[in-house]
Amino acid sequence: MAAGLAAAGPTSSGARDALLASVYDELRQAAARLLRRDAPYLTLQPTELVNEAALRLMKLERMSFADRQHFFATGARVLRQAMIDAIRARRARKRQAPDVAITAHGEAAIDIEALDAALVRLEAASPELARLVELRFFAGLSVPEIAALWQESESTVKRRWKAARLWLAAELKD
Repeated sequence: MAAGLAAAGPTSSGARDALLASVYDELRQAAARLLRRDAPYLTLQPTELVNEAALRLMKLERMSFADRQHFFATGARVLRQAMIDAIRARRARKRQAPDVAITAHGEAAIDIEALDAALVRLEAASPELARLVELRFFAGLSVPEIAALWQESESTVKRRWKAARLWLAAELKD
């Protein structure tokens, strides 16, 4: 997913749009992975999710992306919020709609709204770990991709991922 972002710096709206266009297909693949099997009751297609996220990103008129990390952190956050909004809208239309669970990278199924609430709490405790979870679950990045994005070693990212998973497991066990 990091392809095409090597020159990412502060962005004008035109540069932001070009940046988004350069990674659109990869974002769509991440959305497809996120929605495949994991949200069967959600009638949202990957293209719809990415289009909604893209529209939200383009509406951020005053937003500039300082670097690749900032772009992906923002993109993952926007994908997460678009999915949460779609789930809430579906539940509002149908009483007692089933919980929508997601899985990523071999993880157990997790209720998406419970994960969102846990991520809000994690962000208060450790914003870096919360960004890592967003990049893994919502942007679909692998440990090596995140390590390259953050310019850190894979072992460091793996350690942080393990810490984030343990924290989330404790939060979500209820």
